[in-house]
Amino acid sequence: MFAWVVLIVSGVFESVWATALGKSEGLSKPVPDIIFIVGLALSMAGLAYAMRDIHASTAYAVWVGVGAALTVIYAMISGAEAFNLLRALLICGLIACVIGLKLAQ
Repeated sequence: MFAWVVLIVSGVFESVWATALGKSEGLSKPVPDIIFIVGLALSMAGLAYAMRDIHASTAYAVWVGVGAALTVIYAMISGAEAFNLLRALLICGLIACVIGLKLAQ
């Protein structure tokens, strides 16, 4: 179970580094650059740790799903991307698929 917690947290850090990379303007802003590097390192370390107990294919799909969903949710909440019902439903579907992968493990 701990591997799953680490995997979810590393997916959160994937969202952090992806968002920071977008704000770094080509790695030209020091604060987003540092957040990107730290987030990337923590995210990859967590993914690697989780893959000790979770198959690589499942771990990777969950990691990407969590990161992608949170990145889009953050962008919609912050106003960087428009919110609409279809996007919200698709993100819910993505989250449901991540939960399904956990249940199928």
